[in-house]
Amino acid sequence: MTKAIVFDLGAVLIDWNPHHLYKQLFASEDEMKYFLSNITTMDWNEEQDMGRSLQEGTDILVAQHPEHEANIRAYYGRWEEMLGGVIEGTEKIFQQLKASGKYEMLALSNWSAETFVIAQERYEVLNQFDGVVVSGIEKTRKPFPEFYQIMLDRYQLKPEECLFIDDNLRNVKAAEAMGIPSILFVGAEELGGELRERGIL
Repeated sequence: MTKAIVFDLGAVLIDWNPHHLYKQLFASEDEMKYFLSNITTMDWNEEQDMGRSLQEGTDILVAQHPEHEANIRAYYGRWEEMLGGVIEGTEKIFQQLKASGKYEMLALSNWSAETFVIAQERYEVLNQFDGVVVSGIEKTRKPFPEFYQIMLDRYQLKPEECLFIDDNLRNVKAAEAMGIPSILFVGAEELGGELRERGIL
């Protein structure tokens, strides 16, 4: 029996995307994609998600790529411009599930502790969860099993009592390997259909 619905946040509930910022800074999409894929890489970003300070992460990357200093410093200096708002379809689903009173509403997110507080101030929905587990605070992240285990232990849940929603297949597979039923998020409409099929919504 499902007791808890567990949401990833970025690109599921909150439209966070570096493209929102960097399309303003690069003359061509190819240049932007090269920078985001080869300079401010996902591996680099995930170190901040695991608790490394934004300042340290920025300084390390500037030392490695001094020719890109201005655009590297913009990553966190203008981080708020990467926020495109709440994904309305997902928020509607969240509110329906919350209003039903049937489920514990949780969030499990790879997110820097320093930037998460900014998003919390901006988007009220982030304060409506029954619990939020943030990688930057816990110093570990998806897809590491211990991060999922923190959530299970903290909210006294068994894996099979959760339903996890994430847009990253890597994270979904890691959850499923722990016995947590999961949905790969591709869009709010598809999510709604999947939840109805499962009798959740």
